[in-house]
This record gives sequence, structure tokens and C-alpha cells, in this order.
Amino acid sequence: MKSYILSIQNIKSLLILIVFFASSFVGKAQQFTPNTEIGFIGGASYYLGDLNTTHFNNILPCGGLVIRKNIDRRFSYKAELLYLNLTSDDRNNSTDTIAINRGLHFKSPVYELSGQIEFNFLPYEPGNALYTWTPFVYTGVSLFHFNPQAENKNGEWVDLQELSTEGQGTSSFPDRSKYALAQFAIPMGGGLKVAVNPSFNIIFEYGVRKTFTDYLDDVSKTYPGKEVLLPEYGISSSEMSDPTGTHVHGDQRGDPNKNDWYSFAGITLSFKLNNNTKDCDY
Repeated sequence: MKSYILSIQNIKSLLILIVFFASSFVGKAQQFTPNTEIGFIGGASYYLGDLNTTHFNNILPCGGLVIRKNIDRRFSYKAELLYLNLTSDDRNNSTDTIAINRGLHFKSPVYELSGQIEFNFLPYEPGNALYTWTPFVYTGVSLFHFNPQAENKNGEWVDLQELSTEGQGTSSFPDRSKYALAQFAIPMGGGLKVAVNPSFNIIFEYGVRKTFTDYLDDVSKTYPGKEVLLPEYGISSSEMSDPTGTHVHGDQRGDPNKNDWYSFAGITLSFKLNNNTKDCDY
């Protein structure tokens, strides 16, 4: 009888030991191991401002690089370097009489470096069959450089900021300083992540950038007039300020109450860098 009781106790002890090790193994297997990805993004960009008020109008290609640090199944940090193209042309507008009469146009490259934080609505972990996709959102801060240009009568594309097309820096407008070509913005957006395999993701993304400038297109306030620009900046500045030659000092050129935005939509191919871990991966 005593031997039988000892056997029962030994079996119980063995079962407890097995459960303990099994639980420990499952716990480790279910732990998330932080990892890093590098990705390549391609898509299309556009801007919203005085020369364009319609989403997905005047679309141009964009691309960039992404480095993402996944700290758990819900949150990621991301550094992103983007090259975008923005453009719009009043001369292509056949319905807006104000735009037709104004006759302005521009193009600008944009170089953006941003730091972002992402939130996954669903747990997400490539290689884990339970967590293979999720919608997500992001925000952060970005530093971008732009340089609006327009084509003059000789067919040459000239930088507009240095021409002070709205009288910036002239004695007639001491309250108008030249806008900086490097500015900060707030990136906001979201999309869908899909895990193709443990090391490869496809990410669909749409994002907007809230800027703090109204001069992405070099248009914001009123016409300074020829009498202001000709003495200080010459004929080139006057012609680029008012290419139709139909406006005088004080006429409205843009809306200073609304800052410009730029946006992009793209697809990222993202690859996991540190796929070898000590813990058990799915």
C-alpha cells in the first residue's frame, strides 16, 4: 500500500513537471521577439493648395526607403525617406474662371525625412499563422525640403522663391519675409499590412502631410504689382508673379488662410533583417 501511494505521488510529480515545462515552452513560443525591417516604397503623390483643391489630381510618381522597428504585435517605430513630385497648372483648368485669369503653374520636388509610430488594429506578426494581416494607422513628425519652379517665356524652369513673386523681402511689404524651403510637417495616414511569409511583407499605404506653409506652390496672398517688383527684382519676377499681366497691386492671388498639404499613396515591399532568434518562432 505504501509503495502504491509513492507511485501515485511520483506520477503526480511527473505530471506537474511536464505541465510546467510545457507551459514554459508555450509561453516562450508565444513571446514576440522585436525585429527590424527594411522596405522599398513606390507610388504616386499630389498636393492640395491654391492651384489644386481636388484629391488625386495632377498625380506624379514618388518613391523611398523605410526602416521599421517592430517592438511588439501592436506598435512599430518607423524612419522613412521619401522623394515626391508635386505639380499643378491653372492653364489646364477649363472651368474655373479665377484660375484661367490667374494663369499660374508650378512644379516642385520634395525630399522628406520622417520619424513615425504605427499602431496595428490587430495583432500582427509575420510567420505566425494567427497574425498575418492588419489595418494600421500612423503619425509622427517630418522634415521636408521643397523648391517651387515655373516655366518662363523662354521655356526655362526658374526657382520662384528667390524671385519674391508676392513682394517678400521688398520695402513695400516689410511684413512679408521669404519663406523657408526646409519646413516641418505632421505625417498622418494608414493602410493594410499583409505577411507573405516570415520575412516578407506587403504594405498598402495612404498618407497626408499637414504642412505649416502656404507656399508649396509659391502662391498665398496678393499681387504686389509691377511697380513693386520691377525696381527691386526686375522683369523676370514681375512676369512670374503675374504671367497674364491682368492684375494690379492688392488683387487676390491666393488664400492665406489655408496652408498647403501634400499626399501620397504607395505600396511597400518590406523585408525582415534579423530573422534568426533564440526563441521559438512560428
